[in-house]
Amino acid sequence: MRFAETLMRMTEEGGVELPFPAFFFGLIAFTIFTLLVIVTWSYRDVANRHEHKVKDSNSSH
Repeated sequence: MRFAETLMRMTEEGGVELPFPAFFFGLIAFTIFTLLVIVTWSYRDVANRHEHKVKDSNSSH
Protein backbone atom coordinates (compact mmCIF):
# COMPACT_ATOMS: atom_id res chain seq x y z
CA MET A 1 0.00 0.00 0.00
CA ARG A 2 2.87 2.39 0.65
CA PHE A 3 4.12 2.00 -2.91
CA ALA A 4 0.74 3.08 -4.26
CA GLU A 5 0.69 6.04 -1.88
CA THR A 6 4.16 7.07 -3.02
CA LEU A 7 3.09 6.91 -6.66
CA MET A 8 0.03 9.02 -5.92
CA ARG A 9 2.15 11.67 -4.19
CA MET A 10 4.61 11.74 -7.08
CA THR A 11 1.86 12.26 -9.65
CA GLU A 12 0.24 14.96 -7.56
CA GLU A 13 3.53 16.84 -7.36
CA GLY A 14 4.00 16.85 -11.13
CA GLY A 15 5.61 13.46 -11.70
CA VAL A 16 9.20 12.36 -11.85
CA GLU A 17 11.69 14.49 -13.70
CA LEU A 18 13.54 12.60 -16.41
CA PRO A 19 17.35 12.58 -16.31
CA PHE A 20 17.43 14.02 -19.86
CA PRO A 21 14.87 15.16 -22.46
CA ALA A 22 12.45 12.57 -23.83
CA PHE A 23 13.95 12.85 -27.32
CA PHE A 24 17.11 11.10 -26.12
CA PHE A 25 15.17 8.03 -24.98
CA GLY A 26 14.03 7.55 -28.57
CA LEU A 27 17.54 8.20 -29.84
CA ILE A 28 18.98 5.59 -27.48
CA ALA A 29 16.35 3.02 -28.53
CA PHE A 30 16.99 3.76 -32.21
CA THR A 31 20.74 3.32 -31.71
CA ILE A 32 20.31 0.01 -29.88
CA PHE A 33 17.98 -1.38 -32.56
CA THR A 34 20.33 -0.20 -35.30
CA LEU A 35 23.23 -2.02 -33.64
CA LEU A 36 21.10 -5.17 -33.34
CA VAL A 37 20.24 -4.96 -37.04
CA ILE A 38 23.94 -4.64 -37.90
CA VAL A 39 24.80 -7.70 -35.80
CA THR A 40 21.94 -9.69 -37.34
CA TRP A 41 22.93 -8.58 -40.86
CA SER A 42 26.52 -9.67 -40.25
CA TYR A 43 25.36 -13.28 -39.84
CA ARG A 44 23.59 -13.44 -43.21
CA ASP A 45 24.72 -16.10 -45.62
CA VAL A 46 26.75 -17.95 -42.95
CA ALA A 47 25.26 -21.30 -44.01
CA ASN A 48 26.60 -20.84 -47.53
CA ARG A 49 30.10 -20.21 -46.22
CA HIS A 50 30.02 -23.62 -44.54
CA GLU A 51 28.35 -25.53 -47.32
CA HIS A 52 30.42 -28.68 -46.81
CA LYS A 53 29.03 -29.03 -43.29
CA VAL A 54 25.46 -28.61 -44.51
CA LYS A 55 25.87 -31.25 -47.22
CA ASP A 56 27.29 -33.79 -44.76
CA SER A 57 24.45 -33.30 -42.30
CA ASN A 58 21.77 -33.54 -44.99
CA SER A 59 23.12 -36.82 -46.40
CA SER A 60 22.63 -38.59 -43.08
CA HIS A 61 18.92 -37.69 -42.87
